Amino acid sequence: MARLLRLLRIFAIGLRFGLHEFVPPLAGNRLLGALAGHRGEPRGQRLREALETLGPIFVKFGQVLSTRRDLVPLDIADELARLQDRVPPFPPELARAEVERSLGRPLEQLFASFEREAVASASIAQVHLAVLADGREVAVKVLRPGVEAEIAKDVLLLQTAAALVERLWSEVRRLKPREVVAEFARHLDEELDLMREASNASQLRRNFAASALLLVPEVHWSLCSERVMVMQRMRGTPVSQVQALRAQGIDIPALARRGVEIFFTQVFRDGFFHADMHPGNILVSTEGETRGRYIALDFGIMGTLTEVDKNYLARNFLAFFNRDYRRVAQAHLEAGWVPAGTRVDEFEAAIRAVCEPIFARPLKEIYFGRLLLRLFQTSRRFNVEIQPQLVLLQKTLLNIEGLGRELDPELDLWRTAKPYLERWMDEQLGWRSLWRSLRQEAPYWAATLPQLPRLVHRALAAERLGGVQAALERLADETARRNDMFSALLIILLAALIVGAVLLA
Repeated sequence: MARLLRLLRIFAIGLRFGLHEFVPPLAGNRLLGALAGHRGEPRGQRLREALETLGPIFVKFGQVLSTRRDLVPLDIADELARLQDRVPPFPPELARAEVERSLGRPLEQLFASFEREAVASASIAQVHLAVLADGREVAVKVLRPGVEAEIAKDVLLLQTAAALVERLWSEVRRLKPREVVAEFARHLDEELDLMREASNASQLRRNFAASALLLVPEVHWSLCSERVMVMQRMRGTPVSQVQALRAQGIDIPALARRGVEIFFTQVFRDGFFHADMHPGNILVSTEGETRGRYIALDFGIMGTLTEVDKNYLARNFLAFFNRDYRRVAQAHLEAGWVPAGTRVDEFEAAIRAVCEPIFARPLKEIYFGRLLLRLFQTSRRFNVEIQPQLVLLQKTLLNIEGLGRELDPELDLWRTAKPYLERWMDEQLGWRSLWRSLRQEAPYWAATLPQLPRLVHRALAAERLGGVQAALERLADETARRNDMFSALLIILLAALIVGAVLLA
């Protein structure tokens, strides 16, 4: 019942903000238009206000849309961009009370100063600036009151919708909607635990400690809890303010290329990547030795990949870059993403039909997001299964491309990424990979080799005893069947002699 009421509320809010205009023409649209409100405001504003009213999950959906200016009209993208860090804040008194409750001390004992108004406000938390007793400047992140209950209700609704879709449309089952919702819910749960976010920030900072590409704030662990996180204050210009960055002398095309390199480094070197890279979470340093570096913020949603995932993705990316469609088809079969009986030549021909018209254009005009959509449509008749563990990666790649094009419309994502992937594949499969593996395994073999003779002897003895035991069991069964006590005693003596001989050997 609660889910039905929530669904009705979503419909009512959509009607209230006149969102029927975003739906293809239907017979009832005229009636909906007569009932709708907010008909005088711009459509982008109405959509933004509706998403804010609906809650955190819908705000996140708007954040993703705002980065896709190649797919979303500019007036809507500009309005949705306000969702990235300008969601209406909750009262500062609630933030102060939450900090004191979570950290167990009065605010005056925790900070030398604490700014009353939030400097940034998002769908799940907001940030206040403060100064520690030793003079270090920090940012204090506080969860919104009651946000867990709101998200739980929306996740239940998504689960119901996913189950209903699977039941009504058989062709949708291959997309694994319920598994995708479960994956999304898991990451939302992680985002609601600020201790987990703090550990994510520490890991990413460690990964890029020696990098000249990315800065990550230091976490103050003694001032962190599940609902409060205190980290180093970072100063920079939002990456979306391209004109301001250009006025400060930042090389914008180089900045766009570095963003692509950061993404591929996180994915293929570390298997640990920032999965919420919308412009509200990224600054650019414009002063001192760190000038021109990206600054990452908000580490609630991070993605991880196994070595198998990384190898599969790298092979597919390179195959696309080289137009090796047969290799793409074979990789899907080897990974089990398409049924085993699928003909490789037919799948290859279908992929070629999608990609060749696109590759006929200049590389800088190719949008990876549009290519994914075309491939998705084509793959239906081959029953290609969507892998839930890669949904975050797909979303992040689309965000990165949208951000890169916003910085530099001339950005050639393919040409920027291809050398990096080729170098990575050479390191993974070439002699460097073999030498690295030998170095990593050397301590293990150094400890194991002296024990090999004893281990081999123990294994052989166990095998012999196992064979003897099996033979004894067969003889014992036969003896029991015959009820011959004398034979049983002889077998026991024989067994003792055999076991003794094996042990002496």
